Amino acid sequence: MMRRLLIMMAVLTVALAMQGGVVKLAILSDVHVNPGNANEGKLREAVTEINTLDVDAVMMTGDLTTEGNDDQLLLVKDILDGIKHPLYVIPGNHELTWSQSACKTFTDLWGTDRFVFTIDNLVVIGMNCGPFMKMGDGHIKQEDLLWLDSTLNVMVKPGMQVLSVNHYPILDDLDNYRDYVDILKKYPVITHQCGHYHRWRLYETDGINGVMVRCLNMGNEDYGYTLMNIDLDRQWIYVYNKVIGAEAQPMYAYHINLDYYTPELLQQEYKVPDGFDIQRVFADNASVFTRVGVDDKNLYFGNSLGYCKAIDKQSGELLWQYKTDAMLFSRPAVGDKYVVLPTSDKRLVWLDKKSGKAKWQYEAAGPYVADGLVRDGILYQGGYKTFQAWDVKRHRLLWHYDSIDSYCQAEPAVDGNDVIFGAWDTYLRSLNRKTGKLQWKWNNGRDVILFSPGNVVPVVTTERVVIVAPDRTSTGIDRKTGQQLWREKNVFKVRESLGCSADGKVAYAKTMDGELIGMGTGKGYEFLWRRDLGFGYEHAPCIVLEHDSYIYCGSRHGMLAVVNAKNHKLVFTYSMGSSEVNGFEVDENGDIYCSLIEGTIYRITHK
Repeated sequence: MMRRLLIMMAVLTVALAMQGGVVKLAILSDVHVNPGNANEGKLREAVTEINTLDVDAVMMTGDLTTEGNDDQLLLVKDILDGIKHPLYVIPGNHELTWSQSACKTFTDLWGTDRFVFTIDNLVVIGMNCGPFMKMGDGHIKQEDLLWLDSTLNVMVKPGMQVLSVNHYPILDDLDNYRDYVDILKKYPVITHQCGHYHRWRLYETDGINGVMVRCLNMGNEDYGYTLMNIDLDRQWIYVYNKVIGAEAQPMYAYHINLDYYTPELLQQEYKVPDGFDIQRVFADNASVFTRVGVDDKNLYFGNSLGYCKAIDKQSGELLWQYKTDAMLFSRPAVGDKYVVLPTSDKRLVWLDKKSGKAKWQYEAAGPYVADGLVRDGILYQGGYKTFQAWDVKRHRLLWHYDSIDSYCQAEPAVDGNDVIFGAWDTYLRSLNRKTGKLQWKWNNGRDVILFSPGNVVPVVTTERVVIVAPDRTSTGIDRKTGQQLWREKNVFKVRESLGCSADGKVAYAKTMDGELIGMGTGKGYEFLWRRDLGFGYEHAPCIVLEHDSYIYCGSRHGMLAVVNAKNHKLVFTYSMGSSEVNGFEVDENGDIYCSLIEGTIYRITHK
């Protein structure tokens, strides 16, 4: 009924919207172009048609591609370069969750991942929201929130209003949407425009109107885009569905509302039981997408501004920082004398642990986004289309395996004579630890790249390898031969979050329903138990850690859940923040450290 009423209002006011003094925008979103697919041709048709329209600007609000690779981005850039009107582009989750350049190609092509422009008395401001190089919620980087506030503070003069743009809605699809909304409410924001969901929807958050717009391909040969007319004099917004080759049809009309409010949010009390202690060690001024490297004194991590930092793990004091040229996604690998930093600007950098100064570097063919692992002085490091073993002390390459069709992301499993890891080319591989030669490779029988075991740390026992992947299935594999032994048929919707018991007999997997399940690591699939963690819908690829008879799980919204490993009962949950937990690390004292995407680092102690 509400939608019908809004459409009727739009029909009654369409003539009014077409009068002068109206800001006119064409909006493309979720075009998902691959070379040669139907969307490529239809996007070209849309560009040709938009060039004939009377619009002030064109916006592309994310998901230009399907897999975010360079070929797809270059193709879309070539098509969009044909637009004759002013064009403003931001990426979506498909450019950032999977990216062979670690998100760098987008900014190389368009110069930035955010925009701001004015038309008459309207300020239009849009920015990137991830998720960044792994499955997760949308997230506004800390530095982008600061940019948003400072930019609007300068640009918004008396009588001016603001159109906010993002790929995601200002709902809990964005883990830090409350911080985003609190900034927007300081200014006269007339609406927030987004895509992402491939459907039309009006909503509101704290009084700010939001509109989700169509994707390029709505199905059933319905290809098109969105037109938005903003009448600042009369304070009305008109949204039209524009099917390619057809007349624009009124979709929504709504009056601009600037009467915001602050809801009363229920703050749950979280109690940490006796014997446990949780302390925030550090809060960064940028987002943190890496896990934390740990030694006897310090913590090492990278942030979204490209800085690798070392902090004293007791005091939280910043000891040094090293600047790179792109966001960092790989945990710094800690050796005896050096911290080896895998960078998104295509280097492995040997940093002196005491000073943070670069002592040596290796330049690679592509970016590093994988977590490396140092064992017995050897760094085992996945890269772009390669996997390498390095003598850390002598910074000498011992071997490299280059028969990979995409990038590695997760930490490898190194055990005995085997190095086992996944990549975003659908394969899990086992290499000989001494020579780097392939022992076997496995895939799930399909060529769907986004179902790859690319971001899961395998569970490896004496005879078995167990993985979970985005195909929502767990798999048991013979460690010696690579033969598939069993596949759990999507009963529990596992994804990329996995761990193992201390004795190797149980694999732990977090489900997309926010549960933890225990599976046997034997020759056949064996479901053992299930425990609700209270997370709700869940997809964070955070490893599951068992330590000192307790199991630690992290959620997409900063929740920590601790389960007793003996009786499988939930001991407690604790809110550390609002964003994804990146992973857990244990130091020589048995203390556990974890980072959150919002830039905080916590220490969890059990005595």
